[in-house]
Amino acid sequence: MKTTLSLFCCSLSLLFCFYLPRGSLSAGVDRCKLPPRGWNSYDSFCWTISEDDFLKSAKVVAKYLKSHGYEYVVLDYLWYRRLVPGAYTDSLGFDVIDQWGRMVPAPDRWPSAKSGSGFAEVAKEVHSLGLKFGIHVMRGLSRQAFDANTPILDINTGRAYEESGREWRAQDIGIKERSCAWMPHGFMSVNTSLPAGRAFLSSLYHQYAEWGVDFIKHDCVFGDDFNLEEITYVSGLLKKFDRPILYSLSPGTSVTPTMAKELKGLANMYRVTGDDWDSWGDVASHFDVARDFAKAEMVPGEGLLGSSWPDLDMLPLGWLTDAGANQGPHRQCNLTLDEQRTQMTLWSMARSPLMFGGDVRQIDETTYKLITNPTLLEINDYSSNNMEFPYVTGKILGPARNHLMRRSKISMLKRVNNHHTRVVGVTSCKDPNANGWSVESLGQYHEQICWRKEDEQLNREPLCLYKRICSNEHVLYGQDNRRLFTSDNGVKSCLDASPRHKLTSSEWKKKQPSFSTCRGDANQMWKLSSNATLRSSYSGLCARVKQVKANDVRTSGVRSWIATGRQGEIYVAFFNLNVEKTLISAKLSDMAKVLPGRNLEDKADCKGREVWSGQRYEAVADSLEMVVDKHGCALFTLNCS
Repeated sequence: MKTTLSLFCCSLSLLFCFYLPRGSLSAGVDRCKLPPRGWNSYDSFCWTISEDDFLKSAKVVAKYLKSHGYEYVVLDYLWYRRLVPGAYTDSLGFDVIDQWGRMVPAPDRWPSAKSGSGFAEVAKEVHSLGLKFGIHVMRGLSRQAFDANTPILDINTGRAYEESGREWRAQDIGIKERSCAWMPHGFMSVNTSLPAGRAFLSSLYHQYAEWGVDFIKHDCVFGDDFNLEEITYVSGLLKKFDRPILYSLSPGTSVTPTMAKELKGLANMYRVTGDDWDSWGDVASHFDVARDFAKAEMVPGEGLLGSSWPDLDMLPLGWLTDAGANQGPHRQCNLTLDEQRTQMTLWSMARSPLMFGGDVRQIDETTYKLITNPTLLEINDYSSNNMEFPYVTGKILGPARNHLMRRSKISMLKRVNNHHTRVVGVTSCKDPNANGWSVESLGQYHEQICWRKEDEQLNREPLCLYKRICSNEHVLYGQDNRRLFTSDNGVKSCLDASPRHKLTSSEWKKKQPSFSTCRGDANQMWKLSSNATLRSSYSGLCARVKQVKANDVRTSGVRSWIATGRQGEIYVAFFNLNVEKTLISAKLSDMAKVLPGRNLEDKADCKGREVWSGQRYEAVADSLEMVVDKHGCALFTLNCS
C-alpha cells in the first residue's frame, strides 16, 4: 500500500535528522560546484501543469527536499500553450506570444502572467522559498511567430529592430527548413549569422533574466539536433548577466564524448541519452553511455562559469504521467524497488545531475528515502575517480542457469550472438570514426554513397545508399539488399538526420536509421565532404555506420562501478542486469588495479557495510561478494587501512 507524504510527515523530523547528508544546503555548501539537483515537472505533468500545481510542488520541495540539495524547481515544456481542446505536444496555433514573437505564459494556466509580467511573480514566490526557478525553452523561433511575421525587439532601443534602412521580422530570420525534428509545427532555428537573428535571441534571454529565471533547459539544440551556433550565442548571453543562470542542453540522442567536447565552457549540464522513463530497458541502456563519459574524463568537465555534467535524465520515480500525455500524474512508477535502487545508484556513481520527476505532492516514504539516501547523495556530490569497474564476476543462481560469467577489460557481458548487422547513426564530424564514406557511379544519372570502413578488412559488401538531386542538395534514400532499410511497394523514403519524435533511452539504444517521406527539408539534406564524411545540413553532425549484434536488444550480465570518497573511503557498486538472482564478486587486488596508490593487494584490512541490506563487514580480506536479486544492485562503503 502506498504511504503518501501527508501520512508520514509526522515522522519527518526524525527522517531529516537521519538522512541529512554531509554537504547539505543547511551546512552552507556552494552547490554551484556540484552536480545540479532539483525537481522537474515533465515526468509527472507532461506539459499540462498549472501555476497552482507548480507552486504547491515548490513548497513541498522547499520543506522536504531542499535540505538534501534539491534546490531547483524546473517548469518543463509548453508553458505558453493554452490547455484547450485540440492542443497537444505538436499542435499549431495554441501558443501565447507577445508582439515581438516571444513565448509568454498561457494566462489560463498562469494567472499571475495576465498583467504582462511573465513569470516574475512565480519566480519571486520560488525565491522566497529559498529555491531557484527554471524553465524549459525550445530552439530559436516559434512557427506561430514565423507565420505571424512578428517584428523583432531591439533591446537597446525598445523598438522594432532596424538595419539597412528597414524593419526586420520573424520571416527574415527563421529557417523553416530547420524545424525541430520531433516538434516540426513548434519551433525552427534562427539564422545566427544575421544581426537580426542575434537580436531576437537577445530579446528572448534578456526577458528570461528579467523574469528571475535561474535555470534554462534548452531543447532541440543537442544530440541529433545539434546546433552549436545557437548554443554558443546563448551561452555568451548568459555569461554577461549579473547573476548565474544554469544552462542545460537537450535532447541526448546519439551524443558521444567527442560531440560533447565541442561544448567546452558553454553549458553546465547536457543530456547524453534519449528520454528516460520508468522501464527496465531505459535504465539498462544508461550503463554504456555512463561508462563512456567517465572514461573520457568528462565528469565533470569545463562548463559555463563553472563545471559541466553529463546528464542521464530525470528520475521517473513515484507518481507519474505518460510521455506526451495531456494529463497530469495518474499512475505509479513501473520500476520495481530493486530497479529503482539500480537507477539511483548508477546516477549517483556516475555523478549525473539528480532531477526528480515524480509528483512531490504525493511522494511516498519509499521513494523519499531513496532520493534522499545520504550515502548516494554523498557519492553524487563529492566522490572522485568514478568509473566502471571491469573486474567483476557473476554466477547466475538456479538449476537451469547455473553458469559463471566474468567481466574483464576485454570482454563484455552480453549473451553470445554471432549474428551482426549494421546501423547508421550520427556523431560529431570531428569523430575519426566518421570518415568512411565514398561515392560510386552507377551510370550517367545515378550514384551511390557507400560506407567502406571495416568492410574491406572483413571482406564483405559495403553498406550503400543511393543518391538523388533535390533542391540542389544531395538527398539519400535507403535501398539496402541486406534489409537494413526497406521500401514499401517501391516507394522511396529519405534518410532523416534526426528522429521525428522524442526517443526514450531504450529506443535510442536500439535506434535504426530513420526514414520518412521525402520532403526536401534540411533534415534530409546531406553533403559528402572531401574528408570522406557525410554531413547533415540540418544538425552539422556526420553519419557513421556501426556494427551491432542484431538480437542483442536486452542488456544482461553484471556490471560494477567504483569510486573514492572525500574521507578516503572506497565505494563499490554491483549491478545485476540478469533476470535471475546472481552471485557477484570482486577481488580487492583487482580494485588496486584501477585505484593506484591504494594498498589493497597486500591483505589490506578493510571494513565496511552494504547500503541496501545494512550488512556490515568487519574483515574483508580478499574479495567482496553478494547475491543480488534480478535487476538489483549492491552498494558497498569500504574503509581500508
